[in-house]
Amino acid sequence: MAGHVYATPEQLTAWTGQPAPPDAERLLARASEDIDDALLTAVYATSSAGMPTDPAVVIALTDATCAQVEYQLATGDDGTGAAGRWDSVSIGPVSLSGRKDAPAAAGDVDLASRAHRALNRAGLLPGVIW
Repeated sequence: MAGHVYATPEQLTAWTGQPAPPDAERLLARASEDIDDALLTAVYATSSAGMPTDPAVVIALTDATCAQVEYQLATGDDGTGAAGRWDSVSIGPVSLSGRKDAPAAAGDVDLASRAHRALNRAGLLPGVIW
């Protein structure tokens, strides 16, 4: 998995108060992609590796990433975005019913409310000028 990952399994454990799931690194990478998508037009200082340098921004991205994983775990999502889109799903012989669309958020991401608030408090959401 390429890209920036803004939180560690240990930080996820601290955030949720629960042991990190076995696939925490994958979930955190996917959640970090969601955060990147939500921040598509945000402006903040980064290192040459593209990671934030302001400690307040680092904390906001860590909190938002952990909140996104927490939300996905609570909704039964595995990081693919497929969970919560159907009332009922069967695998064989394939059956889907009651499609539901997730609410659109910044960057058209199904962003957790707590993640949105963490990013908003840090002034990182699109349209915010420092």
